[in-house]
Amino acid sequence: MRVVIISLMCWLTATPLAHAQINPQTIQPNTTMADPGANWFMLVAKPAGYIFDATTGEMQGMVSISGMTPAVQPSMERREFYNASSFYSRGVHGDRTDILSIHDFENLSPIGEIEIPAKIASLNFQSYIGLMSEGKHVAVANISPALSMSIVDIEERVFVGEISTPGCGLILPADNNDFLTICADGSLMLIDLDDNGREQNRIRAKQFFDVHDDPIFDHPVPTSDGWLLFSHGGKAFDVTVENDQIKVSSAWNLVTEDEAQENWWPGGRQLGTLHKDLGLFYIIMHQGDQYTHHEPGSEIWVFSTHSQRKIATVQLENPVTTIMVTQENEPLLIVSESGGATKVYDALTFKYQRTIEGPSAALFLDL
Repeated sequence: MRVVIISLMCWLTATPLAHAQINPQTIQPNTTMADPGANWFMLVAKPAGYIFDATTGEMQGMVSISGMTPAVQPSMERREFYNASSFYSRGVHGDRTDILSIHDFENLSPIGEIEIPAKIASLNFQSYIGLMSEGKHVAVANISPALSMSIVDIEERVFVGEISTPGCGLILPADNNDFLTICADGSLMLIDLDDNGREQNRIRAKQFFDVHDDPIFDHPVPTSDGWLLFSHGGKAFDVTVENDQIKVSSAWNLVTEDEAQENWWPGGRQLGTLHKDLGLFYIIMHQGDQYTHHEPGSEIWVFSTHSQRKIATVQLENPVTTIMVTQENEPLLIVSESGGATKVYDALTFKYQRTIEGPSAALFLDL
């Protein structure tokens, strides 16, 4: 390095007018992101949401988030991304401010923020934020340690209010601007919002699981008309809302008695994903003691939600923690290995497509 510097200085001394021949650098226009195409997805890894095209493996953009952001929620209609973020005045301490941050699709730049109560739940769970069915309100989950939801009007850019949900967490949007939340007594509660985003009614369903014997995972999966919930012990439940009535199906098995004897259990981070149109449910499985639900999986099991039966087993070369299937007609299965690599497979043939270079994923989000 020293030799290079000396040579450069000698050259400048010998040619005093050379600097006049160097063209000044011009500022290039900002690069804009194209409309999300088929098989685009977001890899959430603090402090950013990285947007990739799974078909090519190329990165398309990045949305900045805070170190305490739980997840990112897109609105394809408004062409905006929403994320709840916490900030401290001294970086890691001092006065705390929580906001719902708004980024546009085109430039991925922050275009607005709404201050909300400083109590957002900051763990990486997609259901800690939810866009209501009418597309006007976003709910953000709070833990203080009391459980509640902050409602934001993204059309008017204002905080509407906080809804107390004692003992009930997660946000599962339903029709008519409503949302479900899962309760610690083994039931579901429906919060009915009016056009202004304020609570006008709440309905509690009967208990359908035992939180001590076989709790539900806190990673509900959206279906074409509701939600798929699944338990640590390998039970699945289809949940829908009709005319303000919560309907929960009878449990169906993800793990048979023989498989339970062989110690096969669900596990991972974002461990389940569903292709809505095809009714294909993919779940990460591993062998070990029951309730080792944070362990990565050595296999992915595929179920038909129509027949409620397992139709395929995918053995993996390396353990995985996070999976997501894209919703296209020719879907891709995105997996994050426990070592950090993101790999792409054909979701129907399970043929390996490519490895995407990037950070280790906390969550995947289909765009």
